[in-house]
Amino acid sequence: PQAVCPQGTHEKMPAKKPAAAKGGAAAKASKTATAAKSGLRSKKPRTVRKSTTFNRPKTLKLARKPAYPKQSAPKVNKMDQYQIIKYPLTTESAMKKIEDNNTLVFIVDVRSNKRQISQAVKKMYDIVCARVNTLVRPDGVKKAYVRLTQDFDALDVANKIGII
Repeated sequence: PQAVCPQGTHEKMPAKKPAAAKGGAAAKASKTATAAKSGLRSKKPRTVRKSTTFNRPKTLKLARKPAYPKQSAPKVNKMDQYQIIKYPLTTESAMKKIEDNNTLVFIVDVRSNKRQISQAVKKMYDIVCARVNTLVRPDGVKKAYVRLTQDFDALDVANKIGII
């Protein structure tokens, strides 16, 4: 019995062509000869490492391109002038400062700094500060001594605010 392929395709396959040219066959033979001498999977010589440490090769570092921003909206500055200045101080010593030293005394937020205090006073009362001195009281509240310039009178400003 003769074995027949189920589709019967083996009979329709084209016959192999004979080797094309002598030059092509000679090149192929020399290539095969060199492969036979060296071997197909010949090892390349190992590099001799003279250092005890291994430096990882530098690879490509791409810039980040996020699909969406980390913050949906920019942060709102919570330290506005109303948050910074809590209230003016109306003690006897504060009144003395107003009369003698042209200085207003405020209780301010502990996190605020001198620049923020002077800007807040300027925004709220339309006055210019000459200098600001601060201290944190033992009860943890910050007190600010705001010295006004020669152009402004602390007594008039205190009257306008409603301290006196």
